[in-house]
Amino acid sequence: MTYFIRQFAISLILPIFSLGVMASPSQAASQDQIEAFLTTTGFDVALESIAQASASAPQMLGIDPDGFGSDWARLTEEVFDTALMHETAVSILEQTLSEEALVHAVSFYASELGQRLVVAENAAHMDDDDEAKQLAGQEIVSKLIKEGSSRVESLKRMNRAVDASGTSLRALQEIQVRFLLAASASGIIDMQLSGDELRTMIQRNEGELRRSLQLSALAGAAYTYQDFSDEDVDAYVDALEQPLMQEVYELLNAIQYEIMAMRFEVLAARMAELRPAQDI
Repeated sequence: MTYFIRQFAISLILPIFSLGVMASPSQAASQDQIEAFLTTTGFDVALESIAQASASAPQMLGIDPDGFGSDWARLTEEVFDTALMHETAVSILEQTLSEEALVHAVSFYASELGQRLVVAENAAHMDDDDEAKQLAGQEIVSKLIKEGSSRVESLKRMNRAVDASGTSLRALQEIQVRFLLAASASGIIDMQLSGDELRTMIQRNEGELRRSLQLSALAGAAYTYQDFSDEDVDAYVDALEQPLMQEVYELLNAIQYEIMAMRFEVLAARMAELRPAQDI
């Protein structure tokens, strides 16, 4: 599955059950179907890559993670446990993903084009050098614009399709709020603002943040799909814009965002255990 917001490390979730996609028992997919769905679509790898988001946590708090030595790596590995995140995703999908939507998504991603896309997306997810990917993607976009290529608009359509409900901006803001509030509650930072006051302050930069998200997503898409033909990219966009695929992505985005939010809150609470490393 195509995900680029992970590079920002944080995102917002609307409550899962407010999505209106709860599947009835007769429509819900089985656990075996869910596991096959995760592997075929590459969402299992996208979940694993959430752990890389922990790198931005100290920056949000104004803390240097190197000051904690090896304890920081140990803590983030424990908090962002891939098996736990996978289990959480499966549990939610069992209750929310309809068999019809599952079959539709798997049918596409199991195709020859779909599997090539998954290989490319998985590689991009597990490459944690986001700065290098962004720079390379920006160069590709700049070249495409100079050439007058229609591919830029196709990539923009792709990014709109995977976030059709426009939740990524609110996602970024809300997880930041939840993380900072949890850090304040655990004594990591001293913050006098309420949740509402913090949200208001963060929303002041909304326009700039939205633009940054769009540019980053465009560069990410350009980098990830650089080896695909224009015809392949357009075929992918058409598939992503189908109603059932939109349903799948709305659900998967929500699950990914909620897992990130929960893990960041746990990380904030557990950071109270850390002690500065001592020079020897």
